[in-house]
Amino acid sequence: MLDKNGIAQRIAKEIRDGYYVNLGIGIPTLVANYIPEGINVVLQSENGLLGMGPFPFEGEEDADLINAGKQTITTLPGSSIFDSALSFGMIRSQKIDLTILGAMEVSENGDIANWKIPGKMVKGMGGAMDLVASAKNIIVAMQHVNKAGESKLLPQCTLPLTGVRCIKKIVTELAVLDVLPEGGFKLIERAPGVSVDFIKQSTTGKLFAADHVPEMVLT
Repeated sequence: MLDKNGIAQRIAKEIRDGYYVNLGIGIPTLVANYIPEGINVVLQSENGLLGMGPFPFEGEEDADLINAGKQTITTLPGSSIFDSALSFGMIRSQKIDLTILGAMEVSENGDIANWKIPGKMVKGMGGAMDLVASAKNIIVAMQHVNKAGESKLLPQCTLPLTGVRCIKKIVTELAVLDVLPEGGFKLIERAPGVSVDFIKQSTTGKLFAADHVPEMVLT
């Protein structure tokens, strides 16, 4: 199965030339390190940056340059920095072609829960609700199961929702899945060495799989 970098690497293959892409907190931030050669994209961070580059090497960090997850980042030639009001204006006016988000749960109807666990302190919901309400295309980067081994791909989300029927594609350490318009997860690819049966056992929501499901190709 994949590690977090493997998930990010697979998602990077979904990015197309000319895209403006928003990277959420967590695994999505790693996608910046795997943009394919020859692909010209502009990465947006919702705290006010357009033209985000990969993470800096150790010793080259600039504490004034951070992403929405408060990680130090780099900028690329031609990048711009602005206030969050302008940043969310870009998001709400659907100027972003692709949004990549982390999630705690996704339902078979495409609902997403990614901002709060009841009883645990959170600093705020961040920009996730604006992103899921406005995005043209959302890919979720997440772990297929939680630390207890329980599925996070469910018939219905149990945590407070961030958005309803908004997720179309999910990439986990086990698989690439589409969310079908009529409901249910469709298995598109499986991680190297992972069987279809194991993915079925790890998915509580309704799962559809063809007789032959190809392995992911990361390079």
